[in-house]
Amino acid sequence: MQTYRLGKTGPEVSAIGLGCMGMSGMYGPSDRAESIATIHAALDAGINLLDTGDFYGMGHNEMLIGEALKGRKRENAVISVKFGALRDPASGWSGIDARPVAVKNFLAYTLQRLGVDHIDIYRPARLDPNVPIEDTVGAIADMVKAGYVRHIGLSEVGAETIRRAAAVAPIVDLQIEYSLISRGIEEKILPTTRELGISITAYGVLSRGLISGHWQKGKATAGDFRTHSPRFQEGNIEQNLALVEKLREIAEAKSVSVAQIAIAWVAAKGGDIVPIIGARRRDRLSEALGSRAVDLSPEDFAAIERAVPKDAAAGGRYPEHVLQHMDSEK
Repeated sequence: MQTYRLGKTGPEVSAIGLGCMGMSGMYGPSDRAESIATIHAALDAGINLLDTGDFYGMGHNEMLIGEALKGRKRENAVISVKFGALRDPASGWSGIDARPVAVKNFLAYTLQRLGVDHIDIYRPARLDPNVPIEDTVGAIADMVKAGYVRHIGLSEVGAETIRRAAAVAPIVDLQIEYSLISRGIEEKILPTTRELGISITAYGVLSRGLISGHWQKGKATAGDFRTHSPRFQEGNIEQNLALVEKLREIAEAKSVSVAQIAIAWVAAKGGDIVPIIGARRRDRLSEALGSRAVDLSPEDFAAIERAVPKDAAAGGRYPEHVLQHMDSEK
């Protein structure tokens, strides 16, 4: 597995990372044994970047990863953790808390659930509107000095916030959505991270399964984030799936899958961009790994651009009331 260094000072990570969120209920029920087997298969294939959040399943995801890592060499896993999103007993969302005292509190629980003595990359899940980013990053930097965190990352923040954070301490990566149909970072955010030497760890590469080539209308079930996602709603889903069919023609001509084309497109946008693949099963992981063998020519890129032009997707990547509070959208 090819590796890349995150940022100027970050860890060496695999060319593909494994996003573990879907293993803890965000997209409907998942199988615990299959989830652990998928994590094991990823590690065995050379994937070392495991991405999670302390609010995924209210701690369930961290405990799952901790169980999967038992008996494995700790140095073979680069664990990336998001913190700060608040949940309630009904699984609702209650805002963001990125105060310095909260940073240290969340970290203490994360270390316990994962069963490790340090986190490789620690990042606020979103910008706390009530806390200067300098204070949050400063608190994580304190934890770096104390040995509980190795590196600092950011998530879903805009160019100005990135600059302010980087002025406080080294930032190794920005985790943000990036795919064929979510290309908002290309205007201001990506030029800023490249100027500052900060990598991108791209989630939503398959747009939550929408451009995987496997999604069918009406597939989402209760408890699945996609039941509320604008791109999956009536009136939008039809237009978006039509884009997928155009992409399928290109994929079939190359004897690869739609998902592999979509992942390869993101990976080919630069060595500073690492796709995070949210595979919950070994077969989906295997398909994603196959994208590493997909070589896109200039002609392929042109065909993909014609099939899925920028801003061609119908509907926002999150509901409007969520986007209004996302720093990366300002």
